[in-house]
Amino acid sequence: MKKYHNIILIIFVFLFSSFKKKTADLIVKNATIYTVNDHFEKASMLVISNGKFIAVGGKELLEKFQANEIIDAKGQFIYPGFIDAHCHFTGYALDQYKLNLYGTASYNEMIEKIVDYAKINKREWIEGRMWSESNWKYGTSITKKDLDRLFPNQPVFLLRIDAHAALCNQKAFDIAGITQDTKIEGGEIQIKNNELTGLLFDNAIDLVKSKIPSVDESTAIEYYQKTEQEFFENGITSFVDCMVENSWWKWMQKAYLDKKLSIQSSLFLTNTTENINDVFSQKINPVSNGKVAGFKIFADGSLGSRGAYLLNEYEDQNNHRGYLTTSIAAIDSLIQKLIKSNFQLAIHAIGDGANHEVLTVFSKYLKQKNDRRWRIEHAQVVDSNDVHLFGDCSIIPSVQPTHAMSDMEWAQDRIGEHRMKNAYAYKTLLNQNQWLPLGTDFPVEELNPFRTFSAAVFRKNEMQKPTQGFQFENALTREEALRGMTIWAAKSVFKEKEVGSIEVGKQADFVILTTDLMDASITDIYQTKVEQVYLNGKRVK
Repeated sequence: MKKYHNIILIIFVFLFSSFKKKTADLIVKNATIYTVNDHFEKASMLVISNGKFIAVGGKELLEKFQANEIIDAKGQFIYPGFIDAHCHFTGYALDQYKLNLYGTASYNEMIEKIVDYAKINKREWIEGRMWSESNWKYGTSITKKDLDRLFPNQPVFLLRIDAHAALCNQKAFDIAGITQDTKIEGGEIQIKNNELTGLLFDNAIDLVKSKIPSVDESTAIEYYQKTEQEFFENGITSFVDCMVENSWWKWMQKAYLDKKLSIQSSLFLTNTTENINDVFSQKINPVSNGKVAGFKIFADGSLGSRGAYLLNEYEDQNNHRGYLTTSIAAIDSLIQKLIKSNFQLAIHAIGDGANHEVLTVFSKYLKQKNDRRWRIEHAQVVDSNDVHLFGDCSIIPSVQPTHAMSDMEWAQDRIGEHRMKNAYAYKTLLNQNQWLPLGTDFPVEELNPFRTFSAAVFRKNEMQKPTQGFQFENALTREEALRGMTIWAAKSVFKEKEVGSIEVGKQADFVILTTDLMDASITDIYQTKVEQVYLNGKRVK
C-alpha cells in the first residue's frame, strides 16, 4: 500500500510541477549568450513566446518554463540578430539582372564580360555594375571607344563600385541628350582632348540613369525576396536602407503587406518632391517592419572617384577639390521641412569639406544636445576642428569599417599624409556621443558582418595586413564593435526598444555561431559561418 502511495505522490509532484510551469514556444539551453544589454551580461538560456523573448537567464529557467520546442545549443554562441546600419537593400535587389563586374582584373576583361553578357541580355539597355579600376593596371585609360565600336546601336551603362561614376557609350549619351556643351552642377561629364570620354561623375550619372526603363512590381518583389535570403544567410535580421526611390519603397510596402517579406527594415528615402509629398501627406502608411525613418541626401561623391569634397585640393590632382553634389542652400531648405517633423535626416559626407559644411548647417538647427539622431553617413575624413560638433550637437556618425580596409592602399595618395590622421577615425567618432552604428554600405562592400567586426577591431584585412593594423589607434574594442552591429545600429533609427539585444520584451531575433567573437583570433572570425538565424522566434536560416 505504501508503494502505491509513493507512486501517487510522485505523479502528483510531477503534475503539480508541470502545472506551475509556463508553456513557451521555444527554449534554447546550454548556450553562451551575449545579451548585449546595458551591462553586456552573458546568459545560458533563453525562452521565447509569440515572437518575443520572455525570459533570459540560466538553467533555473527550466524550473519555470516548458516549451513546444527545446534546442540544446551544446555550447554554441548566441548573439542578437545583426543589424546593418547602412546598406542598399533595394538598390542591390533591383540590380539582380545587371552584369556584375566585381573583381574584374583589367579593362579588357570587363569588355570581354560585357560582350558575353550582350549575347544573352534581352533588355533594351546593357547595364553593368561594380567595376573598379583600382584592380586594374595603373594608368589604364577608361573611355567609351570600345563600347562605341562594339555597341553602336545599343545603349550601355556601367556603374562603378561606389555608384559615384559611370561609363557609358555614345548611344546612351544620345538618348540622354549629352553633348560637350551639357552643363551639370555637383558632378562632371568628363572631356579629354576635346572629346567625351564616356565617364560621368555623381549628379551627371542621373542624366543617363533616368532614361533607363525600370523593372515592374512583381519582378521587384521577387528580387526583394531573393535578397532577404542573402541577408539571413549572413545573420542580418534588420537593416537600414540609405537610398530608396519612390517606387522602391512602395513595392517594399506591398511585399510586407502580402507577407512576402519579413526582415525588419528602416528606410531613408531619396529627397524627391514625390517622396516628400507622399510621406508628409500620409498617402501611404508604412507597415511597422518597413518603417520610413527619414530622408537621405548626398553632400559629395567618393574618394575613389575623386568626387569627395575636400577643404583643400587633392594630393594627386592639382586644382581639384571634388564638389558638393547638393548645395548648402538645398540642404538648409530640406532641414526646414524636416525640423518640425519626427523624421531623421541622413547626409552622405565623405570629404573634410563636405563634413565641415554639413556639420555647420546641422549645428545651426541642432544647437545643443538633442535626441533627433540626425546622421552623417560615412564621415570618412573630418577636419580635427570640426569633430567636436558631432558630440556638441548629438549628430550621429554612421560608419562602415570595411571601407578603411578597401581604401587604405590608395587613400593617402588622394588626401596626403597630413589628412590621413583624420580619416577613418572610428574611435574618435565613437567618443563624441559614446556610441557608433556600424554598417557595410553593401553592395559597395560585402554584406558579411564578420568582415565588419574584424575591420573595426583589428584594423586588418583578410590577409592580416597591415601587420600593426591600419591606424590602430582608432580600433574599436570587441564589445564596441558588437554593440555597433546590434544595439547601436538599432538605436540609430530609434529601434533600440524593439531589437538589437537579447532582453525580455524584445523581438526574438538572434544568430547562433560556433565562434566566440569576444575571444577568437582574427583568422577564426574572418572564417566564421552563420549556423542558424531566428527572426521573431522562427528559424529563417
